[in-house]
Amino acid sequence: MGASRCGCGKDCTVISATRSADTKGEALLTSQALAAKGAKELSVKRGWKHFTMSAQKAAPDPFWKKVRPKVPTDVIYASFLTPKTYSICFTGVVVPFVCTSGTKVCGK
Repeated sequence: MGASRCGCGKDCTVISATRSADTKGEALLTSQALAAKGAKELSVKRGWKHFTMSAQKAAPDPFWKKVRPKVPTDVIYASFLTPKTYSICFTGVVVPFVCTSGTKVCGK
């Protein structure tokens, strides 16, 4: 899971979460859940009483960077947009399916 300041003038951070699975649906749902978990952990760490999540595109993040340092566009099979996450899914090197979900987390 990665995090970076968004530079948007608010107390916001962009979180990306990557998960792999044997099925497309499991890879998608677990990457979205990991992004939500990261948002909650960030809110606790920063002492926020309230936080929001909004979809933010994140670069696909391969696990096996020595074999595949970047995800080529021809292995990306879908993008999914929800109000809270933007997910990019691709075929994996070792596991059949991988998804990276991005979210912008803002709190106060």
